[in-house]
Amino acid sequence: MAGHSKWKNIRLHKGKADMQRAKVFGRLSREITIAAKNEGNPDSNPRLRLAITKAKESSMPADNIKRAIQKGTGELGGESYEEVSYEGYGPGGVAVLVEAATDNKNRTVPEMRHLFSKYGGNLGETGSVGWLFTRKGIIEVPVEGDWDEDTVMETALEAGAEDFVGQEDTFEITTPPDALEAVRAALTERGIAIDSAEIELVPNTTVQLDGDNARRMLKLMDALEDHDDVQNVAANFDISAEILQEQGV
Repeated sequence: MAGHSKWKNIRLHKGKADMQRAKVFGRLSREITIAAKNEGNPDSNPRLRLAITKAKESSMPADNIKRAIQKGTGELGGESYEEVSYEGYGPGGVAVLVEAATDNKNRTVPEMRHLFSKYGGNLGETGSVGWLFTRKGIIEVPVEGDWDEDTVMETALEAGAEDFVGQEDTFEITTPPDALEAVRAALTERGIAIDSAEIELVPNTTVQLDGDNARRMLKLMDALEDHDDVQNVAANFDISAEILQEQGV
């Protein structure tokens, strides 16, 4: 399993046990606020609509969602967030792309540089690794359910999905970013449960890691994910199941 889906599964697993509820809500609030900057109506703003859906799935209170939208539209005062991306390399030459929302770039940049350096990587220039990733819609459907693989695949492809892969525990469906909602809606209407549906940065190539490089890479990903300004982290590593098990993942 390559970096984007492997780390996502690790992150989801860790999130249930480690991530504080307040941190989850803070990250979701920032995404809603940024998405609402240009248009506060989710009916005409797909990005905002997806952000609200993710917030509801995480049991974020309706009042929190409303306030986040109002901050984005300017109806409420508060922090002004700016979207920024940081590109760099992790141990073993792994490409790392960090998407953040910050109210102070002068603070965030040195903190990013420090984290990369601490775990054997380095922060690069804008454009250094971004070309190695493609933005895609990724939907995960649990294998166990009242549906079979053919039904899930046919429903997804007919609704606009471009790829379907059956894995051990999930069916992973890939869509163009603008088709994510349509495919998600088609699956839901068919009564098919969805574990997650997100726009992700998918690596075009992967780097195999082992030994200390693999262990340091996992620590770097953890540290980046834990940073308050970080919204999303993508990397093109591949790590064996043995090392993941050794690290308690």
